[in-house]
Amino acid sequence: MLFIDLSNFRCPLPLVKTKLALKKISNGERLHLILSDRSSKQDVPKYLKQKGHLVEESTNLHGHLNLFVTKIQ
Repeated sequence: MLFIDLSNFRCPLPLVKTKLALKKISNGERLHLILSDRSSKQDVPKYLKQKGHLVEESTNLHGHLNLFVTKIQ
């Protein structure tokens, strides 16, 4: 599983870094992302779901969004 902490970045950088990370992993592999920016917490999961990836979401105590993504393409 590839882990990327994007909590220090603001939109659109988390989406760009997510797209680049997806290119590095194979189908069926997982990606764990942490997001804090309000726009990114909406845009990144929406993009991933539109592309057909499996996305699991949870929020931690600090209000950061944890995304667990399984690449499906």
